[in-house]
Amino acid sequence: MNHKVYFIADTHFGDQKIMRYENRPFADVAQMDEVIIENWNKEVRVEDEVFVLGDFSFYEIDKTTEICTKLNGRKTLILGNHDEKDSDYYRVCGFEEVYKYPVIFEGYWILSHEPLYVSQNMPYANIFGHVHQNKTFVDYSEQSFCVCIERLDYKPIEFSEIKKRMESISEKYKPLRDT
Repeated sequence: MNHKVYFIADTHFGDQKIMRYENRPFADVAQMDEVIIENWNKEVRVEDEVFVLGDFSFYEIDKTTEICTKLNGRKTLILGNHDEKDSDYYRVCGFEEVYKYPVIFEGYWILSHEPLYVSQNMPYANIFGHVHQNKTFVDYSEQSFCVCIERLDYKPIEFSEIKKRMESISEKYKPLRDT
């Protein structure tokens, strides 16, 4: 059975303030955490791989480890601006790999917490988080995709879906590029 690859950013487990800042539709943090865990596990199987692009949890180590353990999949964390502990801390919590800086995935995809500049003359695309629902940033374009949890109905998105959505834009505008 083949494993799938998923992406998600800005879960903010345990963060009361994010509910107000981003108008998250939950009664309290406990409900928010529960819904995110449930949604995650409906999408992701144990053998799947999940890239968390920052701002995972605001809890201390015991609760963060408890949540990480409940989540299906092999997890990799790209540290976000609110992930203030060192890499070893997050490995203890249950992440297989932890990176302080953006990484290149499959030779083309730049995985980062904050959006990075990419132009049509560059051979890369950026998958990122950090911006939540900020309308300055589109959900996706030909070379970028925002995986902030608010934009994904509070669940991880599968890599093939990211590529499918980006390709649909690329095909839509192909005649304009060829003229």
